[in-house]
Amino acid sequence: MHRLLRMNISKLCCASSMPIKRKQALLIHRDSFSCTLLLALMASLSAFGVDMIALSLPATGISLGATAGDVVVAMSAYVMSFGMTLLVCGPISDCFGRKPIVLGGCVLLIFAGVGCALSNSLSLFLFFRTLQGIGASVTGIAAIAIVSDLFNGETGRAQMTNVVLATSVVPMVAPMVDIVVPAHGLRSLYVVPIAGGLILLAAMSCFRESATVHPSGRFDPATIVRNYRRVLRHPVCFGNILCNAAAAGAVFASVTGSSLFFSNVFGPNAYGTIVGASSLSIVTGAWLNRSFCGRGASSAQLLAVGLTLSIIMGISLLLMALVGDKSAVVVVLILAGVGSSFGLISPFVISEAMRPMPEISGSTSAARAFAQMAGAALSSALVVELFDGHSLLSTAVVMLAFSLLAVAVHVGVVLPANAAPWSTQMQARFKSRNRDLR
Repeated sequence: MHRLLRMNISKLCCASSMPIKRKQALLIHRDSFSCTLLLALMASLSAFGVDMIALSLPATGISLGATAGDVVVAMSAYVMSFGMTLLVCGPISDCFGRKPIVLGGCVLLIFAGVGCALSNSLSLFLFFRTLQGIGASVTGIAAIAIVSDLFNGETGRAQMTNVVLATSVVPMVAPMVDIVVPAHGLRSLYVVPIAGGLILLAAMSCFRESATVHPSGRFDPATIVRNYRRVLRHPVCFGNILCNAAAAGAVFASVTGSSLFFSNVFGPNAYGTIVGASSLSIVTGAWLNRSFCGRGASSAQLLAVGLTLSIIMGISLLLMALVGDKSAVVVVLILAGVGSSFGLISPFVISEAMRPMPEISGSTSAARAFAQMAGAALSSALVVELFDGHSLLSTAVVMLAFSLLAVAVHVGVVLPANAAPWSTQMQARFKSRNRDLR
């Protein structure tokens, strides 16, 4: 009897030792709502610092006795730390798993949020803002990587849409900062990332690792370079990452140009409202993406609609600028159109970028986020540099250029890479090169 009992226990242990990825996938499918909430919280925390706290920086500068230039440095410190950390944390999550870096990011968010709230000098505030950027970047890339770890096909694209929705909801409520801050005090703003970090920290205690971590894996500069070489050399990964960055550039061109245009009508505070309106249109596009996919429309069809809509909006704005029309209603409709197009495009191309190499999805997620930030920054800078002081011509030119770039990359890089005869040969060569790189 004792021997039989030991045999039964041994069988149960063997049955429970299935790969971590499969066990986690079964758990998430049974409780998909909690998974969606967890991923949404990760994604929204990464967007909070840029989209909501950015609007409070002028008031923060006044309270600390800092100049406008010092305030710009504070935001730059956040964005630079955010971007540079992305490129390191992606490979770290591939080597050690998603859970450790999310836990570390939560601790940094909480610590930095308390530091920002209690800072009484600009130097301290800059230090804690930098730490906040590092913590926020970790949770954002982990959300994308976890979706890639656990889901595939239409289910994965649906979850990716939820992540895009969560990221876009934060800027929608950003204009409310102007109401919350005077009513409850500037320091109260940092309660949100602190609370979010605490909630996510508690939730992660019930989360099993989603990535397949190899004990023999090493993390060093050579690993980082090797992972990003693989991402950049894979036409499907690189093409979809660049397509997403170009589509984001079109959106930010419209946001930047619209803020310059409407500042003469509504004053300098129009930027926050325009960002919120643009985010609402992205949410609308992502919601339509999910709704139509549920009704039988393919993701490729919705991608084609999104790319076409983006080009139509760019051409419409260009014609409007050339004829000298300055209708605010038309500008708002175009802004909504290009935002909705990004909501249709982004979930699909992100999922496709993550698909070919799931073993380094953290690095792919980081490359995608960095490229999207670069595309947004480049398009905004071009709009400002070419702005003539009164028209939307620079906005239209840059927005249309980035829309055409997104289409060109998809047609010229992604589609040929997915073509069956060419793709089979190239994938075999790519796998052989990957073995050499390892």
